[in-house]
Amino acid sequence: MASLTRTRDGRTRSPWLSGFYWLVIFITFVPIVVMVLYSFNNAPTSRITFVWAGFTTYWYRNLTQVDGLSHAFVTSLEVAVISSVVSIVIGTPLSMALGRYRFWGKGFLSSMVFADIAAPAIVVGAASLSFFLSINLDTGLLTILIAHIAFNVAYVVVVVRARLSGMDSAIEDAARDLGAGPLTTFTRVTLPLLWPALLAAGLLAFAMSIDDYVITSFVAGSTVTFPLFVYGAAKVGLPPQVLCFGTIIFFVGLLLALANGVLNRRHLIARAATEDDAIAVIQQREVEVAPVRV
Repeated sequence: MASLTRTRDGRTRSPWLSGFYWLVIFITFVPIVVMVLYSFNNAPTSRITFVWAGFTTYWYRNLTQVDGLSHAFVTSLEVAVISSVVSIVIGTPLSMALGRYRFWGKGFLSSMVFADIAAPAIVVGAASLSFFLSINLDTGLLTILIAHIAFNVAYVVVVVRARLSGMDSAIEDAARDLGAGPLTTFTRVTLPLLWPALLAAGLLAFAMSIDDYVITSFVAGSTVTFPLFVYGAAKVGLPPQVLCFGTIIFFVGLLLALANGVLNRRHLIARAATEDDAIAVIQQREVEVAPVRV
């Protein structure tokens, strides 16, 4: 058994743990690399083949060549964007209520949020379909949106609530001491501090929505999203444009994640400076209101 080694900064390092880490990274990224690589394969037919026939950008230049694929992709984008925005609008005040206030039913509501995440997708899909049928709501784009918002809200609540738990309320107290009202404090102080978490929650909700198949298949009706199209086309052979769309989604998501990391890093630096200023204001106020001792 390999022994633990100690680095210069005093941390311990295990070769087994490092090997396991790189194994997970390898297993995770190999399918992505294959997808990106074969999206440029000069396949002799309009179906995906893993026999390399040369490099080409033909499939990217003919993304709309396959009937129904572009429309399904646009539908998925619409659902993902709308459900992400609505989930943030609903999930942000809900996470603030759960994280900062006490009220009747708080424990039950918290349990429901985590149950929504832990529940199997097939159960959520079947339950959603039963609900829509019980209220005589025809399945289609609207029911897809409702179902996606329902499971995305839980992810937004978890991410934003985690950010709230690490926020220093002294900054908001300082804003109120300086005369800011509740709305001003929220828009000028709380919301900027929550921005990295909101962006991360939005990206997570977008990713969960755009590739969802199981729940969508229950409530889609005649509406076809990108995952539903891919599943249906796989029975007769996938067109290479599917790999092109997947590559585009991956790189756009990667760029957004990198941008979020840069913004978060800058935000942490600005937050540290803001916290120092707020603490200085609070200390000054305490000195001003302190009783004079004789």
